[in-house]
Amino acid sequence: MKVERMVDLSFKKLMEESEEKRGSNIILALDSVPSSESGNLLSVSLKILDEAHSYVCAVKLNRHLLLPLGLYDGVKRIVEKAHSLDLPVIMDCKINDIGYTNRVIAENYFNAGFDAVIANPFVGWEDGLQPVFEVAKEMNRGVILLVYMSHKASWEGYGQMIYDSKTGEKKPQYVAFAEKALAWNADGAVVGGTYPEKIREIYAILKEKVPIYSPGIGAQGGDVKAAVSSGARYLIIGRAITLARSPGEAARFFRDAARKS
Repeated sequence: MKVERMVDLSFKKLMEESEEKRGSNIILALDSVPSSESGNLLSVSLKILDEAHSYVCAVKLNRHLLLPLGLYDGVKRIVEKAHSLDLPVIMDCKINDIGYTNRVIAENYFNAGFDAVIANPFVGWEDGLQPVFEVAKEMNRGVILLVYMSHKASWEGYGQMIYDSKTGEKKPQYVAFAEKALAWNADGAVVGGTYPEKIREIYAILKEKVPIYSPGIGAQGGDVKAAVSSGARYLIIGRAITLARSPGEAARFFRDAARKS
């Protein structure tokens, strides 16, 4: 059954309403699932979604399922299932190419039903991410910018010091990206939950204007309380839920932990 997304709501509003309705700020990263056979990936993924959906406010997908299942085949069925459960769906594609290619990428994901895409601000605005924001506006979808990643080597790129030619100042790359999230009116900013000090610093720039999405909770060592108290609005959790003996119970555990934070 094909389920149409709620096109009358902006992505930010879609997320806010889902968060309020479900009493959860947990986003299920339906990436790694306990199946090595591509034929089982779809059924296993749908089963996890069925078990965990009551305790999450959105779903995020990456290439783990896209590559073996196909965008307009298995992945689209997952998107439609999530929509039937009133859950927004985010594509973690980290768009990072020239403008023409970026627009084509965004259009394909939006046409497959995704409510938002994650993009990498390294490519800049003009002939970079501008077309992504334009098509998102045309189709009433969201764009979330990658400001600081969750893995150990994040500092090599996102933490490097750069020279701002406009102000003549030196600043960390992630500060410049946070400023771009504001200037470009992004719908969110990804900041690794493994770095609560970076969340605090970036939240001080974004305030409540651009919500922070924090991955890396659980399997990568990120802590729910530390991330939320530092300013994270949404927590992206994957393996700690998808690989758990009971994904539903794991999702409820993280939802409750976030509520107490």
